[in-house]
Amino acid sequence: MPLPRRGGEPRLAGARVVRTSLPRATPRSPKRVGRGAPLLSHAQRLTRRRHSSEQAPPEPEQADFRSGKRLQERAGGDAKDLQHTPAAGMGSRQRASGAEEVVIPCASDSDSGSIDLQLNNLEDSQKDTTNDDFADLNISDISGLTQAPHPNSLRSLTFQAPFNEDNVETLVQSIQEVLRGELKGESEKLKFLRSLSALSQTLHYDETTESFVHRHMAEIVHILSVLVQEEPLDCLSSMVRQELFVTITDFSYQDMNLLFGSEDREDLLGLTIKSVLSLPAISTPTQLPHTGSSQSSHPEQKDLSQSGPEEASSAGAGADPLQEHWQTGIEPATWARADPRQGTPQEQCLYRQMFQAFSVMLQSLVVKDPHLENFDNIFKHMEPWLQSDKDHERERATTIMSQILKCLSSYLNLKLPLQFQNLGHLVALMALLCGDPVKEVAEEAAEGTHYLLHITMKLKYVTQDKDNGKSLKEILKKCRELLGHYSIKQFYSCPFKIVQVFEVFLDSQELRQFIMTTLDSLKSLPHPCTQQTAGELLITLMKHAEDRFEKVPEIIGVICARLSVITLPSVRQQIVNTVSLFISRPKYTDTVLSHLLCHPVPFDRHLAELWRTLNVELSKTTWVLWRLLRKLQKCHDVTTQEKMAYVAVAATDALYEVLMGNRLREAAFRLFPQLLMALLIQIHHSVGLTMSDVSIPSGLYAGQEIPTEVTPLCFAIQATKTLLLRTLCWQEFSIMEKNDGWTLLRGECHLQGVFLLANALLERSHVFACKTMYLLVPLINRGNDKHKLTSAGFFVELLRSPVAKRLPRLYSTVRLKDWLYDENKLFKILALRGLRNLVRHREMREDIKSVVPCILDSLHESDERIVLLAIQILMQLVKTLDSTTLASMMKILFSLFGDVRHGIHRLSMTLFGAAVKAVKHTDKKCVENHVLESLVPLLLFSQDDNDEIAQESRRVLTLCAQFLKWKLPREVYCKDPLYIKPNEVRRLCKFFGSYQSIWIPVSSR
Repeated sequence: MPLPRRGGEPRLAGARVVRTSLPRATPRSPKRVGRGAPLLSHAQRLTRRRHSSEQAPPEPEQADFRSGKRLQERAGGDAKDLQHTPAAGMGSRQRASGAEEVVIPCASDSDSGSIDLQLNNLEDSQKDTTNDDFADLNISDISGLTQAPHPNSLRSLTFQAPFNEDNVETLVQSIQEVLRGELKGESEKLKFLRSLSALSQTLHYDETTESFVHRHMAEIVHILSVLVQEEPLDCLSSMVRQELFVTITDFSYQDMNLLFGSEDREDLLGLTIKSVLSLPAISTPTQLPHTGSSQSSHPEQKDLSQSGPEEASSAGAGADPLQEHWQTGIEPATWARADPRQGTPQEQCLYRQMFQAFSVMLQSLVVKDPHLENFDNIFKHMEPWLQSDKDHERERATTIMSQILKCLSSYLNLKLPLQFQNLGHLVALMALLCGDPVKEVAEEAAEGTHYLLHITMKLKYVTQDKDNGKSLKEILKKCRELLGHYSIKQFYSCPFKIVQVFEVFLDSQELRQFIMTTLDSLKSLPHPCTQQTAGELLITLMKHAEDRFEKVPEIIGVICARLSVITLPSVRQQIVNTVSLFISRPKYTDTVLSHLLCHPVPFDRHLAELWRTLNVELSKTTWVLWRLLRKLQKCHDVTTQEKMAYVAVAATDALYEVLMGNRLREAAFRLFPQLLMALLIQIHHSVGLTMSDVSIPSGLYAGQEIPTEVTPLCFAIQATKTLLLRTLCWQEFSIMEKNDGWTLLRGECHLQGVFLLANALLERSHVFACKTMYLLVPLINRGNDKHKLTSAGFFVELLRSPVAKRLPRLYSTVRLKDWLYDENKLFKILALRGLRNLVRHREMREDIKSVVPCILDSLHESDERIVLLAIQILMQLVKTLDSTTLASMMKILFSLFGDVRHGIHRLSMTLFGAAVKAVKHTDKKCVENHVLESLVPLLLFSQDDNDEIAQESRRVLTLCAQFLKWKLPREVYCKDPLYIKPNEVRRLCKFFGSYQSIWIPVSSR
């Protein structure tokens, strides 16, 4: 069954005319003629053009994006104008005498002169919808944005007499010969390409031709790829490359796409783009000739409407700029800029024609692109060239992209589903190019951005949620307000202002694309100003779209990776400011912190600089520091863990860097108690650990060796020192230094270091001490034993403060009493230390008396520290105890007289003497026996080798004698050993023997 026939397809306005050497013949049958295609002679077409140009009213002069230029051409045009617009642009190309014309489309430049953009089409589209929310929105009144209305139809193709079947068969056979063989020499290649181009003109009326092309599509694409690859990349005068672009364009306008649809076609697209954009620099600029009113643009050019058919045929779409140069001796203004490589005039002309054909080829692909599928593919291949380090490559790519956007904007007819999903990426690239150091690139990018804004508005209208029309209405109003603040040139010359306008249209996914593209541009080392532009874009976008970002960890990861390549200090600060804006927003704070903490410690100098230079608003500093602190505190709340969490080490190092930077100083003062306790607890957890005891995420160090001197403890110690210094606790720091406090904190005597720091804080910074004490009231019972011990150790030392009297009994004596019964001896020690500090407050002694039985039980403990602390507390309470308690205590103390630990031995006798003095006269009978039993032991211990014990024994013995109302002989106070003085011994025995009531119980014992 034959393939269906198709009628003439529309072409872009301002089509270029070139010559073909292939013969044309009259049709053999009317059936072969395209539907609705009028058969007009060349003279008739020129007559139409003449009448059209005579009737077309002159257009006002409009501002151009390029400096020092004004365009005198129409800003758009209606359908009638488009149908009769004379071709302009490339010079004609002679293939053979008597050749027919082949129309090659090129987007009109008629709307390129103005940066103003209106949304008439969008407004018209809104009239078709049932959404009434747009009724009161006049989209066309956006200040500074006007664009001529879109053409209602494209210029119809004017067909010449079709080939007869014999000629078509000849074309097919010549092409088949090439498919079966190979091409040698430029002439054969040109013949093959022109045969293909001629054959493409028969596709709309010859089913056999269409079938042939479909069957051999893969072979044709392969040969075209070979032709492109065979062309030298340093040759500017090759006709093959230009002819290939024309051929592809001819097929595109017959709905036969040679560049999309399969992998080999995609490769061909990439090859064609590379073959042009990678050419060496030449003095001929890449700015394309404007295809609107050629009379206005080139006043010296002949009027085609006044010339004969042959003159028009030879002139083609406009006077050849090279020929004009030869005839007038005037150098075209657009050749003014010189590049590293100077080409001959012929090379310049050929390059200009080739570049024009290349641009036309790409534009032809987006004329009918309702789903933006073709545009998406083109952009993917153009992207690396838009970011090229070579100025001439970047300029060419920007020019091409600008022309494609212009063409797409003029013939935009979007339909769902849309394939283009990289709007944020494209906006970022164009904004960056608007700030390019090469003026020509910036000007071309500004023009392209103009059309991109129009495309974006239409794109958002098509993809909007119809139930949420009010949202689009508000976005357009905001866009209008922003544009009203800037002049035309000011707007497109300032990338960060472009961002402010585009930002209102970008969704969260597109915002992420914009951020990622901008961050990728930070790698542009040859052009520091690109980094500057990227920094401005980032900070501007963050300020205006701070709550609409997604995948923030990915963004922060790229920022961290780019820090090492950013050379400009101002740009580095802008990047830090971007991170600061992210981190100061509660929505992103934890996410950003978590990602920043997933880096090897110690942090490298770039990441350390980021932590130190965080620029957070004063009102947000406490929030940011608190969330970082919570990362550390949460690790301490875990009761059981085999290894230390890596986050704890990283958060400690981050706190150190933040405190060193001193940018969050106010927050550090406000959160001093929490910071100090968290760091002390981290020190306790880190004692004796190395990095091998830390649960490091896999792949974090990526083969790097961790220095042996790096330990979790060193991070915690340095962070604690920095905290004291940054919060002006210089005296406390000095006390710790002089008393080896840091050494105590590092070892088994950790609690001793905690006691030292707590006492120093209480003496020198009483306000901080009180705040810390109130913080610890609820904190003590959290976490594991190390957490509790450090908190409790600091807490009990702060009980010396008068503020401790205000604490409820539940949080003071009751809590300490509970610790006395704890199985962990350290808690018993802490409880007794706390009671010793509380007993200094007279108001607290009555509450502590209820704990005396527990304290007396502590005298039986084997730990010397517990016994000594219990004795010290009882010394403070002894005068308030009743006789029964005193008797029980004296009995226990008597058993300690012979303790081998000198401290306990001496203090037990001291407390015994204090108890004897505290007994009231009426209660003597209750303790008299205990006193009598202690006389002989005290007498014996008065001869102890330890002078302190001997002296204390004699003093207590005197107190006991006074209690009994005895007068001891002077021999009792003899310091010499009694075994060398038998006479003194006899007198002492006689003295004690004279009191039968005393001697009997002693001897019986």
